[in-house]
Amino acid sequence: MTNPLLETWDTPFGLPPFDRIADGDFAPAMEAALEEGRAAIAAIAENPEPASFANTVAALEMADALLDRVAGVFYNLAGSTSNPVREGLQREFAPKLSAYSSEITNNAALFARIDDLWQRRDQLELTEEEERVLYLTHRSFARSGAALEGAARARLTEVKARLAVLGTEFTQNLLADERDWTMPLSEADLEGLPGFVIDAARAAGQEKGHEGPVVTLSRSLIVPFLQFSPRRDLRERAWRAWTARGRNGGATDNRAIAAEILTLREERARLLGYESFAAYKLETEMAGNPQAVRDLLMRVWEPARAQAMADAERLEAMLHEDGINGALEPWDWRYYSEKRRAAEHDLNEAELKPYFRLEAMIEAAFDCANRLFGLEFRPLDVALYHPDARAWEVTRKGAHVAVFIGDYFARGSKRSGAWCSAMRSQKKLGGDVRPIVVNVCNFAKGDPALLSYDDARTLFHEFGHALHQMLSDVTHGSISGTSVARDFVELPSQLYEHWLEVPEVLDRHARHAETGAPMPPALRDRLLAARTYDMGFQTVEYVASALVDLDFHDGPAPADPMAAEAETLARLGMPRAIGMRHATPHFAHVFAGDGYSSGYYSYMWSEVMDADAFDAFEEAGGPFDAETAARLERFILSAGGSREADALYTAFRGRMPGVEALLKGRGLDKAA
Repeated sequence: MTNPLLETWDTPFGLPPFDRIADGDFAPAMEAALEEGRAAIAAIAENPEPASFANTVAALEMADALLDRVAGVFYNLAGSTSNPVREGLQREFAPKLSAYSSEITNNAALFARIDDLWQRRDQLELTEEEERVLYLTHRSFARSGAALEGAARARLTEVKARLAVLGTEFTQNLLADERDWTMPLSEADLEGLPGFVIDAARAAGQEKGHEGPVVTLSRSLIVPFLQFSPRRDLRERAWRAWTARGRNGGATDNRAIAAEILTLREERARLLGYESFAAYKLETEMAGNPQAVRDLLMRVWEPARAQAMADAERLEAMLHEDGINGALEPWDWRYYSEKRRAAEHDLNEAELKPYFRLEAMIEAAFDCANRLFGLEFRPLDVALYHPDARAWEVTRKGAHVAVFIGDYFARGSKRSGAWCSAMRSQKKLGGDVRPIVVNVCNFAKGDPALLSYDDARTLFHEFGHALHQMLSDVTHGSISGTSVARDFVELPSQLYEHWLEVPEVLDRHARHAETGAPMPPALRDRLLAARTYDMGFQTVEYVASALVDLDFHDGPAPADPMAAEAETLARLGMPRAIGMRHATPHFAHVFAGDGYSSGYYSYMWSEVMDADAFDAFEEAGGPFDAETAARLERFILSAGGSREADALYTAFRGRMPGVEALLKGRGLDKAA
């Protein structure tokens, strides 16, 4: 029998033949891909011809074509539709892929060719993009230990392999905790909950095999439960379970894993000559160094904490008015904040939610992309990996641009959160390759599926990442799409959120799920007027997590991360009724891999730019100004990592922004 992962895919747009791929195909396909990659690397390293960009760097770009294809399918499925077989394969693949990566960077002959090109770069007559790719390739090898020798090189290889294993274990433990916990609700427990929460709880119960409604640890269900349930005992039980993910003891406890990861990261950085992992990691980011990150976060922390403390007093007074003695607790905040929002802004989630139907918000995201960039979206009838997933062909002026896949609903086999990935990235080297881009979310199912305003923002956020992938226009895959500095990658996504707040977008797409009537202008205006409501809470829970992440990595690794987390929060004066957005045992951004390690701050670094970037549209005459949109596509969305991030932003905007627009956008400019 043939392995469909190793065949040429004669499918529409070269989509993976999901209906023919079985779990048993992945291991042999991965072995074949690694073998093919090793052969290609050996051919490059052992080439008797003098090194040239084409026979070394460009050849290296093409060496992993099969591996990229196999891994692109597998890891998308492992994150969105996990099962025991796929989890076992993840554990099997992690050390193999780490070893393969180390084989490449430890290949002395290969690095010698790359270094030779780097030393002769001024004589090579390279294009601007080729110069950039050579620079990034040389830097990547050096930062991966290519210049190390002997015991240091061997130890770095061991460290990277172990980190790959630990990151996989952390992710799978978190998924297990999220998958296994439910809180069944009796009919009496449903009292006070709006219909959309009850519907979501019933749908979750059905998905989990329960006869009645349940609360799960999916954010799109547990957050509205905490907002609306008048049962303080149930709110406490749900909040404690939500925040205990990864620290429940037993086989899925992540605390020891986090400690080992931090220790190994510090060792990795020191082997490479850096004083800390943060110094190593931030060297290639826009921030450049840990102090720049700390300065930004603390400038935001002070006014945010002041606002949060003032809000806490108001909410605690409401708690006491309900006849409850004692302090405001974390499981109380969302409940009383929702009541306060209803009182002060004449808004409540139950009134808003019918206007944010999932289908309408997808159409809104598509419509904005059409008006800004001329993109059109046509539904595709193709085999996909799960019944909830659906696909569209993306075109512009009749020409194919990309395939976009949306997978929006929560399920037990899907890891938490929301993300964008590419099963295939755009590139031109070796032929014009158009991307296959996937947005994955965890919205509650319903008939119809209704989103909160925050859910709708998440949808727009992830679609902003998708646009960065779909509109990429570079030659080399290594700098395609979102292959940019981590603290720049969130700019397109956070910027795109702003279009959800455009009144004409809401007028066109925010229509009542039952009546089809547009959102009343008075309700829309109240919604937009309240967009900075509770921003002290939101900013504090985020910045606290970012500062804990930075403290973990900016200096010696803590022997006890939980104690170190507590010390950081105590030093900051963390309000007692607010928890970190991501506490250590479930901080997947930081511990599931190196992506956001020492880099969770990057959302806020990008926010400094996104607030300023949207101002560029307003200054030019409106949110759909064609000239500004063209500059955004040219210098940001299509450029990938072809230039340094600050150079790209300056080319778009003419200057770099300050933090003032961020503070104003969050309503914190007068909070201190």
